[in-house]
Amino acid sequence: MTHFPIDVPPAARAIPRAGTAPDDRPRVAVVTAFAPEIAILETALEGAETRRIGPATYITGRLEGREVVLFLSGISMVNAAMSTQAALDHFNVTSILFSGIAGGVDPGLGIGDVVVPARWGHFLEGAFARETEAGYALPGWMSAPVANFGMMHTCPVGVVAPGADAPQGRFWFDTDPMLLELAEAAAAEVDLLGCDAEATPPRVVIGGNGISGPVFMDNAQFREHAHASFEARVLDMESAGVAQVAYANGVAFVAFRSLSDLAGGGGDENEMVRFMSVAAENSARLMRAVLARLPVSL
Repeated sequence: MTHFPIDVPPAARAIPRAGTAPDDRPRVAVVTAFAPEIAILETALEGAETRRIGPATYITGRLEGREVVLFLSGISMVNAAMSTQAALDHFNVTSILFSGIAGGVDPGLGIGDVVVPARWGHFLEGAFARETEAGYALPGWMSAPVANFGMMHTCPVGVVAPGADAPQGRFWFDTDPMLLELAEAAAAEVDLLGCDAEATPPRVVIGGNGISGPVFMDNAQFREHAHASFEARVLDMESAGVAQVAYANGVAFVAFRSLSDLAGGGGDENEMVRFMSVAAENSARLMRAVLARLPVSL
């Protein structure tokens, strides 16, 4: 969920681009946002084969005994949606598991905790409203599902559901219920890394809301707004975009997000750089535990 540039290694740049023929073998898509997250998983991948499709690199192989396609979504919403749709177009993806770091919005959570939200929404999909004597007001033909933050009003996004012919307004995109159940079962057995000896041991939290947007959030006031208005637990830069693509294609989705920072709620400078390795490892551990429990149908 950072704005840091990703330096693509020369080996990746030299990979030949794949043709248009689809890969029909059923695979689980394992997705991360940026290099430090995917590095944890690449070392565990068996029988890795790499191909380039458009701007993204996809690695097929076996992880936790399952056939997977592992790839970087890229940082932020458009990159994540683009790379995920390309994966669905080229591979026979049966489900999508996203593993990564996030900013903590719920004040009851701590750095290192892993959150598996039951649904995701785009908090910056909407309108910057006109200022009037009565406050910031939307045009009469627009509506917002939650309270505004100054001029910023969040609105539903138009998306065509599977089997539909026209877009409908939708704000929340649900996590697959079976994947959520598997996450809850796996949470009881997974060991998470702690941030330091004095910190409260990290935990897994299942359910609630996550929100995403194309900004790095490090603002205490918006953090409070996000928790109060969206009832959000975590905030990141990709998950809602991937959840929307999964919904539009009728593919099961779940995201595992571990807190690397408090999205502006900490007392000092943002904590992400200090704790992103621990957070990335914790989310990957839970994701792998769920992957190992997946039934063949997913």
